[in-house]
Order: sequence, then structure tokens, then C-alpha cells
Amino acid sequence: MTGPAARPLAGKTAVVTGTAHGLGAAIAEALRGDGAAVQGVDKDDADLTDAGAVRDFFAALGGADILVNNAGGVCGQVGHPLEHVSEQHWNEVLHANLTTSFLCTRAVVPVMKERRWGRIVNISSAAGLTVSKTGIQAYTSAKAGVIGFTRQMAKELGPFGITVNCIAPGFIRSNPTTERQWESYGEEGQRQLIAGIATRRLGEPADIANGVLFFVSPRSSWVTGQVIAIDGGSAFL
Repeated sequence: MTGPAARPLAGKTAVVTGTAHGLGAAIAEALRGDGAAVQGVDKDDADLTDAGAVRDFFAALGGADILVNNAGGVCGQVGHPLEHVSEQHWNEVLHANLTTSFLCTRAVVPVMKERRWGRIVNISSAAGLTVSKTGIQAYTSAKAGVIGFTRQMAKELGPFGITVNCIAPGFIRSNPTTERQWESYGEEGQRQLIAGIATRRLGEPADIANGVLFFVSPRSSWVTGQVIAIDGGSAFL
């Protein structure tokens, strides 16, 4: 297929945060494939937990039509009993996952309001819907916060033609952290994890990218404030 139908995002500018690894890179590639001009940004490009750095980044870009808040992660942490979790470690994970979404959304909204059009997709996690497999309390809390932030922003920004939706991915081997997690399960743990997925396979970064493409496409123009678990059916087993 050629023409506008094959490139529905032609003329749109998209910003994808957290593009250093699998999910962000796949999302950026998918958006480019649909015609968007994509600007990826990772911690080496700008400190997205710093309000000034975020403001400067978006000011230099001149705004965006599409924002995918994908930056986050566990910041190299592993699970510990709550009484052994420091305030620094708690705040580090919350800032990486929730504060980045807040700052980037705040920075991009004025231009979207002027244009009366915008698409924001926040990447949460299955941990935000249930619990963290690695027992990191701050990660579960931050990802649940992303879901709440999505719903609140959908209500606030809907009158301006801006939709805000959220994806909660299941376990995907997409970066060094998830590779270490996968290896830590051992053969039996890996088998059990896959047995708990209705489709009996792990997801791929492209599965999440496909969800993003739906939320930013013309076909979803009346969809906002929604959270979709892209997890192969893990959530209901």
C-alpha cells in the first residue's frame, strides 16, 4: 500500500523517551514507519527528571504532536524488604518513571493545545496493575501512578483535542535488566512464566509498538483515558 493510508502520521512530529533499549527503539521505529518524524531522547541526551533540562529540550524542538512517555525502569535496583529501602532509592525509581512522564507531558501540552491536536501514550507496566515480579515497591507504585496520571490528563486535555492513553506491557526481554531477570528464573521458572501466558509466548518490543500505533492513529480518535495490558493474556490467568 502506498499513499496517505500507508503513512497516516506523515507531517507529525513524535517524541519517544527512553529509546536506548528495546521498547523505546521499537516504538520509535514503528512511528517512523507510519510517517512520523521521530525524535528519540534518552538519559544521555537529556536528564528527563530535571525540569529545566526537559523545558530546554522541548523548547529547542518546537513542540511535538505525539509524545510517548517510555522512559523508566528499576534504576539498577533489586527487591528488598520495605524496612531496608532508602528514601534515595525510592525517589530514584519514582522520578525515573513518574516524574519524567509529568515533566515531559507538561512541556509538550502548550503546543498541542495551540494546535488543538495531540496524542500522548504513557508506558506503564503489568506491575502497575498487579505487583512487581522483582518486589520493588517503588516501581509498582510509580507504574500505578502512571496509570492514574493518564486518566487525569485524559480528562483535563480531552477538550483540546488531545488524547492520553496507557499501555501496561507484560514481561518482555528488551534490555539488560530484563535479560538478567529472565536468567535468574532458571529453566523451570522460565517454563512457569510462559505457562502463565495465555498465548504461551513472551512478548516482543514490536507488540508494544503496535499498541502505540493504534493509540496515535486516526482510528482511535475517540479513545482516551484507557489502559491496555499487552501481555499475551497474563493478567487474567
